[in-house]
Amino acid sequence: MRVILVTALLLSTQLAWSAPEDFRDGQVREGNNRELQAWDKEKSRWLGIEAFWQAYADRKGGITWGKSVEYPPYNQVNEFDTLLIQLDSGNCLMEFFHSRWRRANDVRRWDESFNAYGGCPRVFD
Repeated sequence: MRVILVTALLLSTQLAWSAPEDFRDGQVREGNNRELQAWDKEKSRWLGIEAFWQAYADRKGGITWGKSVEYPPYNQVNEFDTLLIQLDSGNCLMEFFHSRWRRANDVRRWDESFNAYGGCPRVFD
């Protein structure tokens, strides 16, 4: 237990001392309030996960299909369209890629922690 705490302390200290150019877009950390945050390289700052998703989508023109509990009609969706799907377990940013909806993280390859956030683990149930 002590080793885990020391390791966590060293990791958080290293993140605090790192320069912004050392972070990669979509890198995840736990913030002071235990909320997960993702590094937004364009804004050069840490954002909450959903704020990170929104900033990503805004750079592309916004979340194409908004927030919904249902997927839009398949024949109306275009490659790289986005949707913030709402599940009982939380939200998950989806991106239409190669003819099907995928978690945006599976397309963009941000930090693996995104796939465990909110509704992302259960989005295909």
